Amino acid sequence: MATFHFELTSPEKLVFSGEVEHVVVPGSEGEFGVLKDHAPLVALLRPGVLTVLGQNEKRFVVRGGFAEVNPKGLTVLADFAAAVEDIDREGLAGQIKNLEEDVADAQDGPAKDQAATRLEQLKAVQSALGH
Repeated sequence: MATFHFELTSPEKLVFSGEVEHVVVPGSEGEFGVLKDHAPLVALLRPGVLTVLGQNEKRFVVRGGFAEVNPKGLTVLADFAAAVEDIDREGLAGQIKNLEEDVADAQDGPAKDQAATRLEQLKAVQSALGH
């Protein structure tokens, strides 16, 4: 199968860069697959698991950001990105519990909205990981 260049970047670091055969991206309108010579597009990401398919399958948790497909390949700029095996599932569950308490205790307003949005994102990641 033909390959193309793929880069996954978070604010902290370049998470992945290499030649790949197929990438499944969690877009805000649903998952979409990218192969070599895909039509150009820009899409928003939703929290979920991005999967790199080919000889060595790799899975990454992403949260927020966008994907750009162009003639050079696919670039994903994520607000957060990490390999699935690097995610501390117990720590994630603890963060969710704390945010649930924060949302329940918060007064209406920006702080509550921000905590609710973060809670929704973390629950989406947890769901994508199969919890």
